[in-house]
Amino acid sequence: MNLKFVYPGAAYSVESCLPFMDADTPYWREPFYQFHPEFDRTRFERADSEERRALLTAYLERQERAHRAEIAEKLERCNAHWSACRPQIVAALEDRFGVLLDDSFNDMEGRMSFNPISPRYLDEQAFDVFWLNSERGALGMALHEIIHFVWFRVWQERFRDSQEEYERPSLKWILSEMVVDPIMRDPRLSQINPYFADGCVYDYFYKMTVADRPVLEVLDELMRTRPMDSFMNDAFALLSEHESEIRRQIAQAENS
Repeated sequence: MNLKFVYPGAAYSVESCLPFMDADTPYWREPFYQFHPEFDRTRFERADSEERRALLTAYLERQERAHRAEIAEKLERCNAHWSACRPQIVAALEDRFGVLLDDSFNDMEGRMSFNPISPRYLDEQAFDVFWLNSERGALGMALHEIIHFVWFRVWQERFRDSQEEYERPSLKWILSEMVVDPIMRDPRLSQINPYFADGCVYDYFYKMTVADRPVLEVLDELMRTRPMDSFMNDAFALLSEHESEIRRQIAQAENS
């Protein structure tokens, strides 16, 4: 298992940011403006799609010129920090999933971008990391996404379903986002993730309940008492049973 942090350029950040800036709900739309308050939001929102792309491109190219040296320094620190932590990460994930990983996922990329939301790309084994992260923060973001990669590899080997079902807003996507928390509770992972204490999954999952119990508490209990294959079955059955209520709570949180 190996990961390399890279900077793919301002044009990449444009393509990463635009879908979220055009999102229907404030939960996905607002973070860009919160972290880029100097960006001309009013002009952007009044523009057509072509002008929007041009405005964002010009802004992010200015950001790139202003921060190029800092980005290069951060990449060096992020890659060094990953190398130092890699052995315990691999050991923790091998124990949790019951698979050997040392010769898997050897071409992962953490793509540093100006997007404060960090999407992941399963087919490319890549994900975005917001450039303002420290090396510790970048590793915390990486842990979240690497857990996704391993989860879906093991899931697909078991269920032989389509990768298209692993994306938002499917129930399989929802489960994959929830299970990061109980997996991350392994001390070998939580102690190197600076985001763990305040929350390493979407904030609304920490408030979500099913059958009058916190959903993450229920999933943690299931995970601690079952092998991974049984956990996958039982966890998905739990979410399927309460799907309508889970989706209601998600919709309420994302639109508030």
